[in-house]
Amino acid sequence: MTRPTRSARNSEAASCTPEAIAASPLARYRDLIDDWDAFAAALGRPLPTCVWANPSRISRDELALLIAEDGLASSPQPGLPQALSLAPGVRTGQRWWYCAGLAHAQESVSQLPAQLLDLEPGQRVLDMCAAPGGKTAQIAFALGNRGTVVANDISYMRIKALQGNLDRLGLVNVTTTCRDASNWPTASGQFDRILVDAPCSSEGTLRRNPSLLARLDPANAQRLGPRQRLLLRKAVHRCRPGGRVVYSTCTFSPEENELVVADILAEFPGTLRLLQVSLPGWETSPGVTHWDGRDLAPELARSLRFWPHRNDSGGFFIAVLEKDASAPAEPEPEPAPLDDADGAEWLEGLRSKYGLPDDYWSGYRVNRQTRRGLHLMAADHAPPAQPPAAGSGLFFHRTNARPPKPTTGGAMLFGRDVAQFALDLSESQRDAYLRRETFAPTPDQWEQCTPGQAVARYRGHVLGIAVLHPSGVIESQFPSRWSASMAGAD
Repeated sequence: MTRPTRSARNSEAASCTPEAIAASPLARYRDLIDDWDAFAAALGRPLPTCVWANPSRISRDELALLIAEDGLASSPQPGLPQALSLAPGVRTGQRWWYCAGLAHAQESVSQLPAQLLDLEPGQRVLDMCAAPGGKTAQIAFALGNRGTVVANDISYMRIKALQGNLDRLGLVNVTTTCRDASNWPTASGQFDRILVDAPCSSEGTLRRNPSLLARLDPANAQRLGPRQRLLLRKAVHRCRPGGRVVYSTCTFSPEENELVVADILAEFPGTLRLLQVSLPGWETSPGVTHWDGRDLAPELARSLRFWPHRNDSGGFFIAVLEKDASAPAEPEPEPAPLDDADGAEWLEGLRSKYGLPDDYWSGYRVNRQTRRGLHLMAADHAPPAQPPAAGSGLFFHRTNARPPKPTTGGAMLFGRDVAQFALDLSESQRDAYLRRETFAPTPDQWEQCTPGQAVARYRGHVLGIAVLHPSGVIESQFPSRWSASMAGAD
């Protein structure tokens, strides 16, 4: 798809004028909004870029310094301890620190559902509508990159994009699945926490997608509501007694928000309750309790609405549901069979080559999911047999290549700890590497690393695998699908 030009994007933004918004279907929300003029003005402004620091690799303050060195201004994002706010329009995918998996770009308000899951290590978590993976990654890190997260999406192509983000960030505790979550199988077992970030009419994303204004139609909310109920109902069934379900959308429509939650609460009397929650640093409005002639239970006010003019964000809705601890529990699910027959041999080969400590792999398990190579998972990761996995853990070592080589995601995972076969690149070499170019080593690099595969690093941060050829050049092995965004980098 052709990327819109800057002038076209500016023209789109200009179309979200207060007059256009007042004449759009959004006008039906006037009575819900405390300051209509501020709301309309906010929708006409571009959305700030937000990134969060990968907690396994860098702190927020350290990331802020790298961003500043890149000539960009950033500031801490209120209410999000790991996040930084940047100017609108920053293309993070062109920045080396993003390519190195030190950060992930995610709209600020979209980071909130994972916080309200009340996550702790040892929990079993399902993300029912997971792509493109930002919330999944937050969940996985909150569990300490251990245990079991199942990330599902109905689209195989979106699952591939999700897996790419998880690999870049170095996550080993996630199994991905591709199916309609409204038909999620009972055989998968129950989960301690479930996130339903439901497909919706996306009215809250207008600051990112101004052209959506011309396509808004209240009929979309009516069309999507039944599917949203199916998803939330299934989540309640799959939630363990005493567990928590978070339902969220990026739309303003009560038909997709409070009315969906109200109907599901009515289906599970005495089993399900809507929790009162808060988010320090965020201005929220209570959920709607009267809409279109229908009075809702007063408890619907416990849900949270996020208006763009209150937090300089997109629009969002969140409801946090808790299942009664006395509800019937189900047996643990059958685990998926894993093929780890030759894993130990390959792990020992990598440990020996790169000088890793003797017990380096003790926190992991390895399995062969395809003929291409090996996946690395947290030692306590236990994917269920059903539904079948699209992938489990991190694809980290290509054993069908000649010679075999670690993947970029694999190198990023263990490369900081290698004692040998490492190439520390200069700034110009870093950029050449990320553009998949061939470049000359310095005399020191030639002396310090023997020819062959090596871990490429910049200031201690791993970029991936390079090959030092006997002919005296360094060949980048950075993935072409990741390097495409670097073509236009400054």
